[in-house]
Amino acid sequence: MSDKDLSFATEDRPHKPVLLREVLEALAPADGEIMVDGTFGAGGYSRAILDSANCELYGIDRDPTAVVTGQKLETEYGGRFHMVEGCFGDMGRLIPAAGPEQVDGIVLDIGVSSMQLDQADRGFSFREDGPLDMRMSMSGPTAADFVNTAEEEDIANVIYRYGEERASRKVARKIIEMRAEEPFTTTSQLARAVRSVVRKSKDGIDPATRTFQALRIYVNDELGELERAMDAAETLLKPGGRLVVVTFHSLEDRQVKTFMKARSGDPKKMSRRLPGEPEVAIPTFTTITRKAVTGQKDEIRANPRARSAKLRAVARNEQPASSQGGRK
Repeated sequence: MSDKDLSFATEDRPHKPVLLREVLEALAPADGEIMVDGTFGAGGYSRAILDSANCELYGIDRDPTAVVTGQKLETEYGGRFHMVEGCFGDMGRLIPAAGPEQVDGIVLDIGVSSMQLDQADRGFSFREDGPLDMRMSMSGPTAADFVNTAEEEDIANVIYRYGEERASRKVARKIIEMRAEEPFTTTSQLARAVRSVVRKSKDGIDPATRTFQALRIYVNDELGELERAMDAAETLLKPGGRLVVVTFHSLEDRQVKTFMKARSGDPKKMSRRLPGEPEVAIPTFTTITRKAVTGQKDEIRANPRARSAKLRAVARNEQPASSQGGRK
């Protein structure tokens, strides 16, 4: 596939999948293989994978809007694409239930999609006013439910842990103060609260960015989903099968890096244990990318979102899975 074929957007396909060239290179889809796009979103990766090889692909998403988009692709690709509604952390159960016991490749794009950010009524973005929702599945407690009912310490802990916001205690205190007068219902209310106590950074990033990130991750249990999905990949992937993960924040990237390092360590080094040290599991993956892969200059110019994107990839080896693979 040429660079021209990998254009980041067209008139009928406005979505811009990040690191598309790099994803296809690491995933290396081939004719006859079975692939999984665990975070289907607007379908950017799925379309490119299906166009690059005569393969079969299962797309997973819990967002009802994404499911509708995926159902259209089922007709467009004549039975090669299958839409599965659910959380990508449950893929260890969802994919075998949908058909294949094992697959040749899995790609995950962690975080909120541009499609969700562009819909003000979903409440993911502080740039446009909308209901303070942030639920990817459109079910369960909202971000508003949390900030209006949680204890100050719990709010501060969530914002610090998932947003890495140093002023988390100030933000939590302000939220408690403002909700006593009027409950939070909109994104603009929360953004104003955060901006009143957090200084604008030198790089121009909006002061509300980290708090919104933290609440989104918390409401959707994104780190838990990521952990369960990577565990599931160990069972789902055939020997030689590839796991490719794209992240946009240091929190998720750190989690992916830790998992891949632990599951693809050097067996020789692992055998050199001191007396009394616990036994280390034999590696179940081999490394594809020695370090995080980042966007090329042309893509970053065309798509600013690519600036913070990092890709890491590993390949499954012959060693039996050490985890339960998410089939609990």
